[in-house]
Amino acid sequence: MALATDFTDLLGVRHPIALAPMGGSAGGALAAAVSRAGGLGLLGGAGGDPVWLERELPVVAEHAGGPWGVGFWNWAADEDAVVRALEYGPDAIFLSFGDPAPFVDAVRRSDAVLIVQVTDLDEAKRALEVGADVLVAQGTESGGHGARNGRSTLPFVPLVVDLAGSVPVLAAGGIADGRGLAAALALGAAGALVGTRFQATAEAAIDPSIGWALVAGRGQDTERNAVLDLARGAGWPTGTYTARTLGHPYLDRWRGRETELANDPAPARAAYAEDIAAGAIPPIPVWAGEGVDLITDRPPAVDVVAAMAAQAEAALHRAVTREPRDRTQDEPTDDQAKTRA
Repeated sequence: MALATDFTDLLGVRHPIALAPMGGSAGGALAAAVSRAGGLGLLGGAGGDPVWLERELPVVAEHAGGPWGVGFWNWAADEDAVVRALEYGPDAIFLSFGDPAPFVDAVRRSDAVLIVQVTDLDEAKRALEVGADVLVAQGTESGGHGARNGRSTLPFVPLVVDLAGSVPVLAAGGIADGRGLAAALALGAAGALVGTRFQATAEAAIDPSIGWALVAGRGQDTERNAVLDLARGAGWPTGTYTARTLGHPYLDRWRGRETELANDPAPARAAYAEDIAAGAIPPIPVWAGEGVDLITDRPPAVDVVAAMAAQAEAALHRAVTREPRDRTQDEPTDDQAKTRA
């Protein structure tokens, strides 16, 4: 059973799987690997750092061997960064976290598909107003940044699907294996955007310690917060977007005191920098979604794509072909009944 959807048709990919364009993690090697495997590899362009783009764009452009794209944060990037990326001929531009309108004209002057990630229905309506070709409905289970006051993936995706009409929707948030992809398709999505699972792969542009922290991590240990962005001085609009991470000493130090930290961040930022320099805390937080428990290894990305597609196909096949359960098999035997009595 091939998983052909409106998304695979539109982008020309074999599998309805897209790499989340994680800033600092989704480099050219990872994006290219996902594309070669039949998914849509998306380079993490983040705020449009020219040094990063000049280094990573040629890698994915040369080695993808299939459709690929670049993602940007709307609140941090500028049109020049998008134009610079478009010079390499990506098949898609992915916009998230803020109003996509300032970048639409540049994308429309190219042949790239416009993908817009949304975290609530107002953002979804705005994305449709500016003419997005694909929406990504991101639930709060996702690792990294997302809505401060968002919704979980399961109830949010169908709402966006209904609103979007003929525009394909990808589901994002807590999807780390093929069963999650199958669930997304069952909700009406045309595929899934996957982050944390791909962060724990051989090609991810991360320190190995972060990859192994994801392998060891548990969903119950993740926490959505603004503390680490405030303490790092990251510039994120924390009134709207927070981030889900694994545990961190600064979460323990500032939990419940976010307003105090926001009002006077300078001392915490100085201490944060000193702790990094001293090796007391990692250089960056470990972004992780609630599906992190499902990550038990760090394979090549091609293996993740293949396994996810195969598992999704199997899960959907079981869902539509399984014979009704013979409930008489659930009744206790005489011996069991006696034991219970």
